[in-house]
Amino acid sequence: MGITKLNVATIYVLDKAEALEFYVDQLGLEKGNDVQQGSYRWLTVRVPGGDTEISLEEPGAPLHDEATAEQLRALITKGALGGPVLNTDDVRALYETLKARGVTDFTQEPTDHFYGTDMGVRDPSGNAIRILQQR
Repeated sequence: MGITKLNVATIYVLDKAEALEFYVDQLGLEKGNDVQQGSYRWLTVRVPGGDTEISLEEPGAPLHDEATAEQLRALITKGALGGPVLNTDDVRALYETLKARGVTDFTQEPTDHFYGTDMGVRDPSGNAIRILQQR
């Protein structure tokens, strides 16, 4: 008996609504869960048709005290917390699609490597996202 799959991974964002718009309307992911429980909003996105979700979390209560939340906000803005690596079948075509959807904060255009072709982009909070077309 052991772990069988990854269910949810977390990305810290500065604004859940802004992050949701970016991940769904610009990157093309789909909204997973969106549940309000008191002042807390459980919000996830996922690859269309997938079952592994990405939780979009804002630093602060109920997860963090204010001092910790402020430190996290600074790290998020710098892109220091990392971000997901997403796969695609055609990274160059997706690059053009993302530009057409208004994505502007690319950190790397599609580039060939020994493992495949990938590109980099930042979400509105500053998180670094890699998109990979595997070889």
